[in-house]
Amino acid sequence: MDDPLSLLFLVAAATLRVATPLILCAMGGLFSERSGIIDVGLEGKMLMAAFFAAAVAATTHSAWWGVAAAIAAAEVLALLHGLACITYRGNQVVSGVAINIIAAGLTVVWGTAWFNRGGQTPPLVGDQRLLPLLLPNAGDNILVYAALLSVPLTWWIVERTRFGLRLRAVGEMPLAVDTAGISVPWLRYRAVLLCGLFAGLAGAYLSIAQSAGFSRDMTAGQGFIALAALIFGKWKPLPVFGACLMFGLFDAVAIRLQGVRFGSFEVPVQLIQVLPYVLTVVLLAGFIGSAIAPKAIGVPYEKEH
Repeated sequence: MDDPLSLLFLVAAATLRVATPLILCAMGGLFSERSGIIDVGLEGKMLMAAFFAAAVAATTHSAWWGVAAAIAAAEVLALLHGLACITYRGNQVVSGVAINIIAAGLTVVWGTAWFNRGGQTPPLVGDQRLLPLLLPNAGDNILVYAALLSVPLTWWIVERTRFGLRLRAVGEMPLAVDTAGISVPWLRYRAVLLCGLFAGLAGAYLSIAQSAGFSRDMTAGQGFIALAALIFGKWKPLPVFGACLMFGLFDAVAIRLQGVRFGSFEVPVQLIQVLPYVLTVVLLAGFIGSAIAPKAIGVPYEKEH
């Protein structure tokens, strides 16, 4: 498959495969951050979800039980984040970092204790995985389509529904929302739970669709890249989607460049692997100056008496 059309198809398919967890995670983060809750813990929720998806799928021999477990695990961490930031009005960044640390530690401890594989789960086969539906070479499993569907769905919820209007309002002027008789904490909890749902699907994709099992730290910073895409896309669904595809393309091209030689010089694998992260930093540093975050983001709300 050396012709340009085949190469284009391979790169496009790889881009979508790599971008799928970024899209799901970023759409979830959009709900949380548009409500005023910073979510640095996207990485931790996705990692915990990936672990439980693979662990439960390996135990029950059902990928769908794995997906359910992934969502449940991410929702527990989302509730923990909500409890710390909404109920107790704690520092939202510190809470997110704590979730990342908890997930990184517990997945290794539990993986070692349950499977005795150094933090990994057993390899998944057959019904333990979400397999491609129509195009085996493209890896188009159901979560890829779910990620694509999540973009117009998120846009419709945020921009065209009463809940979305209130969500945007609570991220900008929570006092006005409270004055109108609407519960600010309840709105923010729902936004955080939606974030957990999407992060759970992203984690499940990593371990039982894109891969055939869980390995320690397998998210490899993708939660942070999703957060970067969220900022780069200015907290709007369609631009965020474009940013996720762009970061996915960087990664896909990096994969294709591995082993490429220019004369007698072979591109080092380490340089190729770090390329998507370097480009992420460069793009954010160069283009993020005009992005305006929701006004109330990161600010705990305390009801006036």
